[in-house]
Amino acid sequence: MTAMRVKNLVSEQWGHATIYTDSSRMSQKQELSSLYKRSLSQLLQMIPETTTVTEEDTMPVEEYTQPSLSYMSSSLFATILEDTIIQIRILDECNSELRIIKTLADIKLLRALKFGIAQPKTADELENIDPKNLECENYKIYKLDSDRRNIINAITDLYVEMTLNKNYKTLTSFLNSIFDKEHYRIALAENEAKNKLERRELTKQIRQLRNHIKTVLYDNEVTIDSLKSQVEDSVLDSECSSRYVDNWQVARTEQHLEVINEAENSCIETIEQYKLKIEHEQRIHSEVELLTNITINETLEKIEKWMSKYDRDMEGIDIDMQRKKNHYQDMRDKRINFENTIEKHDLLMKQWIHFKEEREKARIYRENMTKSAIIVQAWWRGLLVRRRLGPYRVGRKRRGRKKK
Repeated sequence: MTAMRVKNLVSEQWGHATIYTDSSRMSQKQELSSLYKRSLSQLLQMIPETTTVTEEDTMPVEEYTQPSLSYMSSSLFATILEDTIIQIRILDECNSELRIIKTLADIKLLRALKFGIAQPKTADELENIDPKNLECENYKIYKLDSDRRNIINAITDLYVEMTLNKNYKTLTSFLNSIFDKEHYRIALAENEAKNKLERRELTKQIRQLRNHIKTVLYDNEVTIDSLKSQVEDSVLDSECSSRYVDNWQVARTEQHLEVINEAENSCIETIEQYKLKIEHEQRIHSEVELLTNITINETLEKIEKWMSKYDRDMEGIDIDMQRKKNHYQDMRDKRINFENTIEKHDLLMKQWIHFKEEREKARIYRENMTKSAIIVQAWWRGLLVRRRLGPYRVGRKRRGRKKK
């Protein structure tokens, strides 16, 4: 009850020395009034180290185990604290702009209290705080109001304790709480930095493992595709061989169709590859541009994102090198297959040309022999006709028998 009375006196009075009204101390306070406006360090230098306190000067207070100050020292400090509290309250009451802003910020809570809306008994301080909008003006106003209330409460409690108990236990506990909070914040910052480094390392390991799995999977897919192509090539070779044996003319027609289809497919595949390459380059270009714009505004994130970009580029280069290598192997195999096919076709074309030449020579020879035989036969027949030989010889006239 005494502490509440002292607090009410401090909050309601607007003067100096409102508690100590003992007539025996009025003269001493008049002497100290001239020293009141000086700094606290000068006042402390002028206070004697040892003061004698009589039974009349002491006030009935509770017993404490901590060492207490003298009545004069505690009274002097309490008077200074009283004026400080009054000045802080005057400053708070005169700052109407801040009070209006604070009222607008708490308008929802004030409206709820006005209409009797039940409020939760235990409120979480972090419930209405948005981590993505920490620069909000309302948070700054709440922080300023909280700091002012903490200071005024600490000074008021110290004033009451100086008045009643003549010690400064409240100030010590308040400072210890501030130091504990500061150490706790430093420990949280260190833990956050360690967790951030561990998260970065784990993310890097996961990314490397994922890239390794992608590379192995891509190699296996390339191997499967090559085996499939080899099986298809072997089937095509067997079919072509059987067609060559059965009907070389049909096989030749199908070979021409196959060559045309392969030429078209190669062009289509080349176009698709260039399309994919252009899309990949455009995507990389957009990512690099976005990264450059981000690094202009945030210097710390610039280093981290450049490191992540370097890792991604190295992984992309490794994948591109693997793809180029596989593409080179595929093109080399296709070129070798094309060369073998061209050699086979060249050999078949030479055989066919040689066959046509021999057939033409035989036809010309037969034609010449036929013409020669016809000429010789015609000459011989003409000779027989002219000489009247053989079947063209003129027969003798037969003499008839005499009639009796």
